[in-house]
Amino acid sequence: MSNAKRKNRKKFIWLGLIICVGAGVGAYFYFRKREVIITVQTEKVSPRSITELVVANGKIQPVIQVVINPEVSGEITELPVKEGQPVKKGDLLVKLKPDNYLAARNSAQATSRSGIASKALAQANLTKAEIELKRAKDLAASKLISESELLDAQTSFDVMKASYDTSVHQAEQSVAALARAEDDLAKTTIYAPMAGIVTKLKSQRGERVVGTALMAGTEIMTVADLDEMEARVDIGEVDVVLIQTGQVARLEVDAFRERKFSGVVTEIANSSKTSGPSGSSSSSSSSQSQEATKFEVKIRVQEKETFRPGMSVTAEIETRYRSNVLAVPIQSVTTRVPKKTNAAPAQSSSIVNTARASSDGPKKDGEKRDRPIEVLFALEGDHVKMVPVKRGISDDAYVEITEGVKEGLEVIAGGYKAINRELEDGKRVKVGPPEEKPEKDEKK
Repeated sequence: MSNAKRKNRKKFIWLGLIICVGAGVGAYFYFRKREVIITVQTEKVSPRSITELVVANGKIQPVIQVVINPEVSGEITELPVKEGQPVKKGDLLVKLKPDNYLAARNSAQATSRSGIASKALAQANLTKAEIELKRAKDLAASKLISESELLDAQTSFDVMKASYDTSVHQAEQSVAALARAEDDLAKTTIYAPMAGIVTKLKSQRGERVVGTALMAGTEIMTVADLDEMEARVDIGEVDVVLIQTGQVARLEVDAFRERKFSGVVTEIANSSKTSGPSGSSSSSSSSQSQEATKFEVKIRVQEKETFRPGMSVTAEIETRYRSNVLAVPIQSVTTRVPKKTNAAPAQSSSIVNTARASSDGPKKDGEKRDRPIEVLFALEGDHVKMVPVKRGISDDAYVEITEGVKEGLEVIAGGYKAINRELEDGKRVKVGPPEEKPEKDEKK
């Protein structure tokens, strides 16, 4: 009886084990079947030529332009040019009412003549006093006049000499005043300093303009040479260190969308300019964080075209170039926080081992989490392997990989959500076209 019970107990044990194993195997295949398989797109690592670009926006402006400001004040009596009119060097641009300056010139002329006459009179008096002094000295030597008479002659000469010196200085002042008055009168007429186009006309006939010698007066017009144009773009402080004079640029002007123009960097500003939503000079941290520091870069346009000053332009400046380098689609490279494992998994034959120690810098005090490292995902069968990489330069489509991959390695190139959020080391995937998003029903 005991043997029968013992046999039945063994049967129940084996039956229980079979049921448990079957349940486990069933659960494994059940959950494996329910595992979400991510659809991805792939591309193989291949050699490419990559040109790194810095893109910036700005305006087209003439290389040489002159703002016409009066140096004297007055009413505009003649304005024979119009905006957009070509002018030659020496053409009349503006004429101011000269009446006051003409009167001042005439007064200065009269004063100058008077000064010259006074100088001549003083010269004559000095000559006479000099002769009398010589005669007095001769008579005094012969004891024919007293010492007091000789002293009077000497004093008279000294007075005439001082009077002559004063008249000389006054004559020089009157001549200088006349030259200044004539210069002011000449400044009432303004001629074109260069050949070009009147690109901006801000004043009109009959308007009174202000001009001084110490500061710029009223802006009347601008004359520019439109044969030589340049793009003036603003570049952020991070990218400006990559810019050098002589670099080649491609220019796209909004008014000529079907054309690309070539340019060369000619000038990089040393001083920055800040721009941002905060227009006040407040030193609060919030306003400072919103300001953007930019530097103006000038790019000479190589082609001749009917550009107008102020046209919007987008510049693509070629900063660095690499030929025949291994590259992957730019969206293939993402970041992940490395997981700590006791043993490193075996690497594929198409993958170059990369030391993670170079990616993990020294940890700061109190830092608990590892720093993210740059990785891409390589396709191995029906799953992916996370590969740490080092990147070089990039263009708008591809990025150079300097360490971590070999030519021919098939890497995940899409979709964007999978690469940046969903994929992990060992994740199952399938290669297929991008999934189309269902169109939302239009609201009636």
